[in-house]
Formats: sequence, C-alpha cells, structure tokens
Amino acid sequence: MGDVSRLQAALKGLCPKCRQGKIFKKPFYSPRGFDEMYELCPHCGLRYEIEPGYFIGAMYVSYAISGGIALVMGFLLFYLGGDPEGWVYAASIAPVMILIAPINFRISRVIWLHYVAGIKYIKGL
Repeated sequence: MGDVSRLQAALKGLCPKCRQGKIFKKPFYSPRGFDEMYELCPHCGLRYEIEPGYFIGAMYVSYAISGGIALVMGFLLFYLGGDPEGWVYAASIAPVMILIAPINFRISRVIWLHYVAGIKYIKGL
C-alpha cells in the first residue's frame, strides 16, 4: 500500500499515526452509531482518546465549522433573499445545522487528531 498523505488520511477517517486503521466503527450516515469510535487503532494500537476529556477541544473545531456554515448561509440569505425576517434565517439555518451534526462531529474529531493533537505519522508502521 502506497503512502497516504495527511489530507487523504483525514478525509478517509484514518489513524493519524499509521494512516491505515479506521477511527470510526460505522459510516457517518448510520442511523445509530455514527459517533462510535474505536478505542484503539485497529492497525497500530494508538489510543485515540489519550486522556479523559481529550476531545473537548474538538468541540471548538465543531463550533468553528458550524459558525462558518451558519455565517455563509446568513450572508446568502441576506444578499440573495433580500434580507428576510429573522424567523426565515432561523428556519433555514437550524435544520441544516441538525442535518450536518453527524458529519460535523466526525470532521471535528478527525481534524483534532490529525492537525491539532500533535500525533506524528510513523512511516511503514
């Protein structure tokens, strides 16, 4: 298997250390279990949650993603929708935030593991 870049590993939800083992047990579109992570990497044994509360920092990443999407949607509604009433903003943005929650949950944890946590890739592991 050829080397996988950090971006490819992050997009595929692979371990930041070996870039081969999966982080999540089920796909994001699973009605139940979209949030189930392996405790250890199935390939290299890296413990994903290094300490209790480790993924609290991922909530900030999630907040930034949600805020960015809401901001873009708000600007689009403002400029393309002629600045509608406040309830239109809420009725448009809230369902989108609920629909992207499983994806946002996973993306924020993957970003946290790959780009913030400082876990180094070990080639050939």
